[in-house]
Amino acid sequence: MHDKVIISCALTGTGDTRKINPTVPHTPKEIADEAIAAAKAGAAIAHIHVRDPNTGLQSMALEHYREVVDRIRDSDTDVVINLTGGPGARFIPSEESPRVGTPESTITSPEARVEHIVELKPELCSLDMGTFNMRSHAFINLPSHLSRMANLITAAGVKPEMEVFDAGHVRLAAKMVLDGEIAAPPLFQLCLGVRWGAAADAETMLYMRNQLPPGAMWAAFGISHHQFPCVALAAAMGGHVRVGLEDNLYVRKGQLANGNADLVAQAKQIIHAMGSEIATPAEARQLLGLRQPR
Repeated sequence: MHDKVIISCALTGTGDTRKINPTVPHTPKEIADEAIAAAKAGAAIAHIHVRDPNTGLQSMALEHYREVVDRIRDSDTDVVINLTGGPGARFIPSEESPRVGTPESTITSPEARVEHIVELKPELCSLDMGTFNMRSHAFINLPSHLSRMANLITAAGVKPEMEVFDAGHVRLAAKMVLDGEIAAPPLFQLCLGVRWGAAADAETMLYMRNQLPPGAMWAAFGISHHQFPCVALAAAMGGHVRVGLEDNLYVRKGQLANGNADLVAQAKQIIHAMGSEIATPAEARQLLGLRQPR
């Protein structure tokens, strides 16, 4: 285990989850407030998606990202900002012509997917490293698109956090590191329990960790009821951890979390019980080799 374990908090995600837990943030103010609360509870990193404040649905609008980031920065809260690079990869073929996407498809250009990252220059951003089936749609991340996104991210001075949902994604990411498209040391996020990706169990986490390139830094998370077992597993295996309402709505079985801070506090308790301390944002920047925030 690390002496200092980094907690990342994924604040909201993209699913229609507010109907289950009303504390899931939708508006830019709510998302920023949740980031600040999570940081005060012990999260060093805030992982940020945005939603349309009127509908609560996934959004890629730059103005929403800008408002969230400005609110966090203006609050003088010390937290590492991690903007998602995931939206814009969903494809659902239409019944009439499978080569044409349905209106629910969001697939767009690599440049559009990282516009907010290039403009707002967070310290971190996620980069989803592979294509796979996700519930009822395909999540498409072609190697050529990832190369274009990685180049734009790197040129903006942002470190990519490579999200890997299966073992093949690790191999692709490792090749990009080897080819110099991702700077060493790389940062991986092992995403476990996502339908239909890698399972959220000890054997899978250990296998994926062992496939990482030498010197790689890593964290892991599990979906739903796997969230806190994966906190313990990742910390025990020498990784860092992620919790948050994007991945899980409950603080324990049958009890909804009252916000992201509840989930961070639970992770902090687990890590302390295992004999480690929680990394501050400043310590996380040092561990991950991040530049100083704007």
